[in-house]
Amino acid sequence: MTSPVASGAELAPGYTTIDLLRRGRDLDVYDVWSEERACRCVIKCVRPDRLDRDGVARRLLDEGRLLCRLTHPHIVRAYEVTEEPLPIVVMETLAGETVGHMIDREAELSAPELAQLGLHLCSAIRYLHSHGILHLDLKPSNVIAECGRAKLIDLSVARPPGPAHAGIGTHYYLSPEQARGGDLGPAADVWGIGVVLFEAATGEPAFDDPDAPDDDDELYYGDSGSESLDESDYPQLTATARRIDEHRPLPRELADLVAACLDPEPELRPSVDELMRRLEPLGGET
Repeated sequence: MTSPVASGAELAPGYTTIDLLRRGRDLDVYDVWSEERACRCVIKCVRPDRLDRDGVARRLLDEGRLLCRLTHPHIVRAYEVTEEPLPIVVMETLAGETVGHMIDREAELSAPELAQLGLHLCSAIRYLHSHGILHLDLKPSNVIAECGRAKLIDLSVARPPGPAHAGIGTHYYLSPEQARGGDLGPAADVWGIGVVLFEAATGEPAFDDPDAPDDDDELYYGDSGSESLDESDYPQLTATARRIDEHRPLPRELADLVAACLDPEPELRPSVDELMRRLEPLGGET
């Protein structure tokens, strides 16, 4: 296994490593100093020992180029994409924590804060959809809460609507139609918003699944056909989501909205516009 780049070393021309933030299966994420910008940035790059792994560099570069084209207050900004000496994406530094970390430390969001989180996610997702892109991997670890503003930080499986292999995204957080495969549309991201709001509201998953796999190990990009579907592996295909007001007192309208997002039938979920319209009076602002 190749060691991470040491602190103080140049990761790429003009970028000095401060610290390794995260090492994943295929990618490293570094805190760096940018000489050109005279500020800290985040660099996502292919691990040197994964450069020959099929599709890894291409996916990273595709994600970076997509982020460079997007400008939205609730989506992380990318500044630059380069391929040499290794594929990297340079992004803004975010000072907050992931919603997943908030859940881990048992931070309890109020109903207005939950509504605001939902509105920010809807705003980002509606913008992506207007550009012909589905996110398909909404989960607490992909949302940063920074100074009262939520930001999406990972578009690695984002793609246009249409036919897709079974299982694209993160195993536990897949909408039923993602798990089964087939035509995917905006309703898949509405499901993702519901999953994030459920966990943020309750501190628990929307479905009972004591054997849920680690989300990093189970991210599937859809480069090839997946194995035949075993519905027992997906609690979202075999169980009904609980309601958030079964866990704590919350406005019924908010609980109804989250439940509607997690309807197993895509056509019965609210649209992103309807979801925003119904969240607005609950106390959040975009």
